[in-house]
Amino acid sequence: MREYKEVYKITKQTLSEYRFFHSECVAKRCVELANIYKADKEVAKLIGIVHDIAKEMPPEEKIQYCKQNHLEIDAIESENPGLLHGKIGADMAKKQFGFSEDLCSAIRYHTTGKENMSVLDKILYVADMTSDDRKFSDKQYIIQLGNKDLDECVKYILKIGISQRIAQDKKVHLNSVKALNFFMK
Repeated sequence: MREYKEVYKITKQTLSEYRFFHSECVAKRCVELANIYKADKEVAKLIGIVHDIAKEMPPEEKIQYCKQNHLEIDAIESENPGLLHGKIGADMAKKQFGFSEDLCSAIRYHTTGKENMSVLDKILYVADMTSDDRKFSDKQYIIQLGNKDLDECVKYILKIGISQRIAQDKKVHLNSVKALNFFMK
């Protein structure tokens, strides 16, 4: 696996200034959560900086990347190629940086969540929503919840995301539904 400095540099060259700043904020929050939940801080920082590496790819390029790299595209991803950035980012992280499957899983599912998320999966999922650059009304509550109970925080974020999609009359990815059902046990 490549060292953080190299991963940082490549990610910075790939993303816009705005998106890279977000990634830096997420990496910082990942380290904070890793401290609380006794996860590897260096690994957390790596997944945080890389998580959106494919975010700014144009939709047609995302679809082409998936086809060329044999990444399955489901019906909802076909309608909303923006969701593919996690899947593509995980593939890029594995191939370019030598990330393990654990690290790639966190990147792959950072937008939708999934059933039975690992600690790293949850750390990135929560960090992406609670990074310093995010601005929304109940952010402080979510930060406090994330610092106290990672599972409850993931569940809360899933509920918000699913509710917003429904309110906007948009489809909800099945991974999010399965994740919420898993946390509702």
